[in-house]
Amino acid sequence: MSRSVANPIPRSRKSAAPAADLTAGVRFYEYTSAADPRVSQVPIQAYPAALHQSGRTRVIPFDLSAVLKTEHPATTPNLLAAFLRIEAGESLATTAAATSQLVYAIRGSGRTRAGGVSVDWSQGDLFVLPASAKLTHRAETDAALYWVNDEPLLRYLGVKPAAKRFKPTLFKRDRLFEELNKVRNEAGATGRNRTGILLGNEATPLTLTITHVLWSLLNVLPAGVVQMPHRHNSVAVDFCIDAGPNTYTTIGTELGDDGLVKNGHKAMWTPGSVFITPPGWWHSHHNESSKDALVLPIQDAGLQTYMRTLDIRFSSGPKAAAEERR
Repeated sequence: MSRSVANPIPRSRKSAAPAADLTAGVRFYEYTSAADPRVSQVPIQAYPAALHQSGRTRVIPFDLSAVLKTEHPATTPNLLAAFLRIEAGESLATTAAATSQLVYAIRGSGRTRAGGVSVDWSQGDLFVLPASAKLTHRAETDAALYWVNDEPLLRYLGVKPAAKRFKPTLFKRDRLFEELNKVRNEAGATGRNRTGILLGNEATPLTLTITHVLWSLLNVLPAGVVQMPHRHNSVAVDFCIDAGPNTYTTIGTELGDDGLVKNGHKAMWTPGSVFITPPGWWHSHHNESSKDALVLPIQDAGLQTYMRTLDIRFSSGPKAAAEERR
């Protein structure tokens, strides 16, 4: 029985493109010498209030990309912080391909628009916005804002926000201090490692943080008090709201026999200024003035908590120091 055979499809006369060499990027490293590569460390860095107190309307970024070896602006590996200086009656647009943006009103009053959302703010208010690339800030009076976002994290991953993980949320100044005073007046509040309130969000019941990535604490350091050291794996970008003279944070890698930081660096608290606390470093707060002080640290501890890598530890004195050295 004969069988018909279809004519084969003729091949293109064009020569096929050479196959890419998928092995060209391969590298090999001996494990014990490469398991913990010496990446550049996050520095202790200060940004004075003078940066936002005068001059034209502008963004003043805290860009440490040269130190961190990133290809994009960054203050920490995962976060970018900046002051926004806005003269009365003027507007300033900011853009960030971020899942989380946090804004704290250092002074002045005005309005921030993000798409169809409008936030009216005044001194001491704080708000967070999800996956809103462009913000437009307009000042009614001379204003300065403290702005933190997680764009460096997304730039490193090579992604863009695909969903809004929380709703725009506004923390009004009066409510913040009402809640802070409740904590201060609780039985046993004296002697706590920190006396403050964590800012939470209904969208983050697992991490108890202000967004799924960002973490924020309003901490009071009473006059004459030392808050003992603690440490954690998230980088802190600390904004000083208010402080008297001789108020500071001591930052270092070791604890002494007394449970305090040994041979530490002193970061002074000056109202309206920012300082960076590196990850994993012990840090204690000291108020040698007669005035209560306030600090607002922002961290990527929402992400670290979700990853189960925050590893926060506290020193309570000589016993803790001895245990740390074991």
